Amino acid sequence: MSSPQPREFQAEIRQLLDIVIHSLYTEKAIFVRELVSNAADALEKLRHLQLTEKEIFDDRLPLEINLSTDDKARTFTIQDFGVGMTEAELVENLGTVAHSGSKAFLQALGAGGAKGVDLIGQFGVGFYSAFMVAKRVRVYSHSWRAAEGGCVWESDGAGTYTLDGAEGQRRGCKIVVELRDDCAEFSTASKIEEILRHYSSFVPFPINLNGKRVNTIQALWRRQKGEIKDEEYTEFYKFQADAFDQPRLRLHFSADAPLAINALLFVPEENPERFGLVRAEPAVALYCRKILVDPHPKDLLPEWLRFLKGVVDSEDLPLNISRERAQDRALNAKLGRVLTRRFIKFLEEEAQERPDSYREFYRRFGVFLKEGAALDDTYQNELMKLLRYESSLTKAGETVSLADYAGRMQDGQQEIYYLVGPGREAIEAGPYLEGFRARNLEVLFCTETVDEYVMNHVRELDGKRLVAADQAGVRLGDLPAPPGGGGLSADESKALAAWLQETLAGRVAAAKASDRLVDSPALALNADKFLSPHMRRLMRAMKADGAAESPPRVELHFNPRHAVIRRLDAARRDKPEVAKLVAEQVLDNALIAAGLLDDPQKMVARIYKLLETL
Repeated sequence: MSSPQPREFQAEIRQLLDIVIHSLYTEKAIFVRELVSNAADALEKLRHLQLTEKEIFDDRLPLEINLSTDDKARTFTIQDFGVGMTEAELVENLGTVAHSGSKAFLQALGAGGAKGVDLIGQFGVGFYSAFMVAKRVRVYSHSWRAAEGGCVWESDGAGTYTLDGAEGQRRGCKIVVELRDDCAEFSTASKIEEILRHYSSFVPFPINLNGKRVNTIQALWRRQKGEIKDEEYTEFYKFQADAFDQPRLRLHFSADAPLAINALLFVPEENPERFGLVRAEPAVALYCRKILVDPHPKDLLPEWLRFLKGVVDSEDLPLNISRERAQDRALNAKLGRVLTRRFIKFLEEEAQERPDSYREFYRRFGVFLKEGAALDDTYQNELMKLLRYESSLTKAGETVSLADYAGRMQDGQQEIYYLVGPGREAIEAGPYLEGFRARNLEVLFCTETVDEYVMNHVRELDGKRLVAADQAGVRLGDLPAPPGGGGLSADESKALAAWLQETLAGRVAAAKASDRLVDSPALALNADKFLSPHMRRLMRAMKADGAAESPPRVELHFNPRHAVIRRLDAARRDKPEVAKLVAEQVLDNALIAAGLLDDPQKMVARIYKLLETL
């Protein structure tokens, strides 16, 4: 080769250099990832050549990537023992736009059209990222072909490059980056190691930095499940999630259709949001061919799956030219749907085959599934079947699914009944269960704030309506008359109802004898289809406009067999003033049980008046 003469870059390359240096990448550190990725591509090609070619230059060299830093000389060096390049290939790959895709990208960019094309893995594109930090770059190379000689390519990125012969070169490429003064940090081992661990931990070849192996954790998601030990999964989880706990659950799966996917997902041991400490952020990292694209992709999985940790790798994922984000939003969304449905199926299997394990998972992470059921219509039906509740037919601590509930519904029953309250004891102490227990009708106990949002939003599951047991419109079947009678007659009950409705005008929408009470004298049923008692309490707590001023719309149902009601009926004729006080107190007691009493002060004054009548 003659002495080196400056050669001009092809016009498109000068344009590409300008874009790469000034606007393509958001972080300068990405140049390390790009050079490592190119080195890994070169090694992969060499590995395939070893299977087909008989003669390969320097054939005893290990397939590895070696990096070195020199903070005094301010250089960064990367060397691979891959396929290498001839002089002609150096010109073609580094001095010209060798592939029409690169030119199309530049044309589209200049026309203000597409934001990029799929150029991942093409040496000659990511390579130019080195000029973001370099004042000069030298590429020493020797092709795998023994007949070719070594050569060196050199440029300052300003518009020209030189080529010259280079004796004694090993197979592959060695790139020496002379760093600009303002980029000297990339000549320190600690900075390069940080970048490697972030972006290139799972490159399938050894990466050595100043003689020390950096990528010691394998890309387990690309290996067969049967050959991986539990300890390896745990080590990978702790590395990937930057965690110290043990994973509670893991899902390792691969798929070829509708997309090529390799995924490894973990559920942490504990839910950090459970104690109100922090809101979890998306933590399923997105990879393409083992190269990190986005450590926290916000649009990959639905918000309610933010507790998941792990990785997903898809070779079908087209990336923008800088490999910093997925380019095809529709394909990215499709990938997210595949992952979500596969994880839901995994939970279904867990609940069926390992109920104790699922119970522990649900106790900590069930709130996320409820959030999804309330807000995500796409997966609502599947998520509802994963929910678990205590009920009036279970012991404390035992839960049932909605499928369990449906399986023991009575003949002709079309409703799934539920009650919202602060806890099981509070619900059982109230009057609303009496009519259901008397008829052996199961009622689900909803004790978390999100439960009511779920029930109100879903409303129906597999043809069964979800109905609040404290709603006024609930109709229950007749009960046999209690032995000995002793209650008010139908006419007396009707007259008392009319008197109560008149006496409590403005406070009740209706008053009537109830078939829903057994031991309690009365209950207040919510007559507002749009604002439940629980929602009303929340709105009052938030001081929502109008929530505290407007009185609740209730129906007062009374038990015509209860002693208090029978004495009230007698008092309304004999002692009307006392009866009015008793009627108001019965209503307030019912409102307290329903969580609907806004102002207890009037009730306190009334109680004193009642005491004066003793």
